[in-house]
Amino acid sequence: MDFAAIVARVQRLLLSPATEWDVISGEAADVQKIYMNYVGPLVIAAALAAFIGMSFVGIAGFRLGLGAGLTQLILQIVLGLVMVYVLAFVINALAPTFGATPDMGQAFKVAAYSPTASWVASLVMIIPALGIIALLGALYSLYLLYVGLPKLMRPAQDKAVVYTLAVIGVMIVIGVVMAIVQSSMMPTMTPMMGR
Repeated sequence: MDFAAIVARVQRLLLSPATEWDVISGEAADVQKIYMNYVGPLVIAAALAAFIGMSFVGIAGFRLGLGAGLTQLILQIVLGLVMVYVLAFVINALAPTFGATPDMGQAFKVAAYSPTASWVASLVMIIPALGIIALLGALYSLYLLYVGLPKLMRPAQDKAVVYTLAVIGVMIVIGVVMAIVQSSMMPTMTPMMGR
């Protein structure tokens, strides 16, 4: 998938998610291809925006040093890529509980495409003061999960919402654990001099 194809998929997911999830449902679940051609570029772009914002722009008179910023960049990329696979594993593992047939390929597609809004909104972190927009993107990603999970995993109709909520609950726990790991490996921000 080239840059134009990524942009087109992002637009379709954000503007007409139900239709795009139907298309995604019928596509091959090539994990490597999805990582290399979609997840990776978006995770890296979001991480680079945060790196530039926190290391060069700063917030409230503080910024990360270059070394700390590079560490943050690498951690954010690695954890972002790991999170997609962990989420796919959770979606697949929970499937039988909610009347869905386990299918790691379909679960991976849900995990890979549902965070799209979060990654795109994270691009505003190039100006850290706009971080609230990244939060709005994360909330819209939950909506993408809500729309896509039933279409790809096909849970029992009466259990689709509970399945989605269970996945969100596990995502929150995993996100908190990853944030703790990430923050424990990061030095503190330093005051900006000469500004």
